[in-house]
Amino acid sequence: MDEHRSSIELRLPSRLGFEKVAMNTAASVANLMGFSNERIEDLKTAIAEACINAMEHGNKFDETLCVGVILSMGPDTLEVKVIDTGNGPQTHLAAPDIDKKMHEQEEARGMGMFLIESLVDEVEWVSSPPAGSYARMVIRLHPAKP
Repeated sequence: MDEHRSSIELRLPSRLGFEKVAMNTAASVANLMGFSNERIEDLKTAIAEACINAMEHGNKFDETLCVGVILSMGPDTLEVKVIDTGNGPQTHLAAPDIDKKMHEQEEARGMGMFLIESLVDEVEWVSSPPAGSYARMVIRLHPAKP
């Protein structure tokens, strides 16, 4: 591991509500690192989505299985890995049709991965059976301008 990085690890039960522990821990770390409130709120939403996906799709809400959350702090980046025991997304899904979802022509669910991608600077989903899978998100203190 890079000597300039320090990390915090959490093990959460696969039960709704525990994503708030990860959200609040990440918010505290990001605040200490100097992130703006707006970026912290984006990070909290992305982590909540990733944790709920891990609980639901990866661990099938089996409370005997944990969701791992690793926060790794660099000089100007915060990397978050959310780890579950599942196989990860089987294929990269097509972007959701927001208009159809808003007009209730499609189920409102199924937007979590796309929401996460819009809130953080970098994201990847890694499948590594039998060990499980993880979502890796990076948020930068000074993101590049689009």
